[in-house]
Amino acid sequence: MELERQADPEWKRKLIEWHKQYNEMPKAHGIPTSSIRKMSTKYFAKVRNKTKNEIFQICEELLESGYVEERTMAFDWAFRLKRQYESSDFHVFESWLKKYVHGWGSCDDLCTHALGAFIFQFPENISTVKEWTGSANRWMRRASAVVMIYSVRRKQGLERIFEVADLLLTDSDVMVQKGYGWMLKEASNKYPHEVFNYVMKHKRKMPRTALRYAIEKLPPRLRKEAMKK
Repeated sequence: MELERQADPEWKRKLIEWHKQYNEMPKAHGIPTSSIRKMSTKYFAKVRNKTKNEIFQICEELLESGYVEERTMAFDWAFRLKRQYESSDFHVFESWLKKYVHGWGSCDDLCTHALGAFIFQFPENISTVKEWTGSANRWMRRASAVVMIYSVRRKQGLERIFEVADLLLTDSDVMVQKGYGWMLKEASNKYPHEVFNYVMKHKRKMPRTALRYAIEKLPPRLRKEAMKK
């Protein structure tokens, strides 16, 4: 198996140590992400003529392995199918989020690619995404924000972004704070004054971590104003 042939024990050790800091204990072969993405392209060519649902089933099998590398490949293949998405696919992506996402890396990979592209195409599912903000699962809460990034980069969904930020505003989990702060930062690339006004309105309640992320790309004058106590 190619994954086993390319495995690097030292890279595996570093990868597992990196995940441990987020209380995630995945299995890993020990292959850099850049190499996995090249491998993903190579093997997708062998399955691309299968139906979407058949490829989704292969993705599920890869995810069930528990290996970081197989997960990266599964999420990549799902994203490659974005032109074939249907509204009914939401339950597939949501189930993957609940079952296979246990850290910020996997959360962001799924949400800024396959799941983000799905929400961009089928925004009627955002009402369910908002429900994730109340989940006991920190990665579901982070996902509710990060999944909006794909849309806002394409100048869609600004109002919904602020609605999600409202729901996560005082979340005590730093990974959630960074997630919705990142969402606001991405929005600021397209809508700097709208994001600045939002931050100024809510900065008394907004954790400093979220605030710093949100204003990172604003013009210096606006950043300085937003950071005033």
